[in-house]
Amino acid sequence: MSDQPISLVPTPEGYADWLLDLKTRIHTAQQRAALAVNRELVLLYWQIGRDILARQASQGWGAKVIERLAHDLRTAFPEMKGFSPRNLKYMRAFAEAWPDDEFVQAVLAQLPWYHQLALLDKLSTPEARRWYAAQAIQHNWSRNVLVMQIETRLLERSGSAVTNFEASLPKPQSDLARESLKDPYRFDFLGLTDEAQEREVEHALVKHVTEFLLELGAGFAFVGRQVMLNVGGDEFFIDLLFYHLKLRCYVVIELKGGKFKPEHLGQLGFYLTAVDMQVKAEQDNPTIGLLLCKTKNKVVAEYALRDTAQPMGVAEYQLIESLPAALQTSLPSIEQIESELGGVE
Repeated sequence: MSDQPISLVPTPEGYADWLLDLKTRIHTAQQRAALAVNRELVLLYWQIGRDILARQASQGWGAKVIERLAHDLRTAFPEMKGFSPRNLKYMRAFAEAWPDDEFVQAVLAQLPWYHQLALLDKLSTPEARRWYAAQAIQHNWSRNVLVMQIETRLLERSGSAVTNFEASLPKPQSDLARESLKDPYRFDFLGLTDEAQEREVEHALVKHVTEFLLELGAGFAFVGRQVMLNVGGDEFFIDLLFYHLKLRCYVVIELKGGKFKPEHLGQLGFYLTAVDMQVKAEQDNPTIGLLLCKTKNKVVAEYALRDTAQPMGVAEYQLIESLPAALQTSLPSIEQIESELGGVE
């Protein structure tokens, strides 16, 4: 037997590709196993909750039976967690909230148990729970992201921006584009107050681009900030440029620190034309514009968009209204943020 170190053993031709394939298959099998375990656990908890409901209803058992059941189950299965009185009450609430076993098996079983608890604790209607459950599955949200989206009222904000997409885009792209925008956008993660100016917000959004992309929603990919366009020898700069993977188009975002004015759309429309002429590829769909302002009159925005042929939307953004003095001192200043950005222009 050779004592040659394994790192010095010659690698056979094709070994690296085979090893990569094996790693991928093993990782996939691990994911499937974890999903299967989670599915069985969620279904078990639903069945236990359903049995508790049925027996309490038919035999008049009181709440004390849950404490007795928790004790007996933990005695019988000491290695298993999840049989506390509190969790058993959640199982009962879970079964009561979702009486349709087919929906539980087909949809909810895809989500971990702690996601289920967030849906129960944070939402009061079946419609809202179904919507957030579907979004969590589609976008693979962690529990923390799910809770954040619920607490920031994503359902109420989605598709609420004032747009002209129905008239300017064909279906189904117009519907998808409308649902891709929100109103208002919440930028409280920036740590900036309402006094912040446009460029300050822009700088901070780039600094916190991960949180910004999460707030924008699935499908947005960051292209650049202050993207220069040369038109007839003159230079123009787009505040923020994104590409939407589902819409297959560029998205120009312009920030306005004050109230929406109809003339803002003229500048945005010019940028859309320039991107379509200079940046957009032949296979891309027409560029979409989103004007973000601190405040807007909805009727004024609707009027301004009515006769605009280019696809645009208008929405508000929200910063922190004010900060406690102690917290203000712990946050980076605008100068610090700009310094960290290192001259990104």
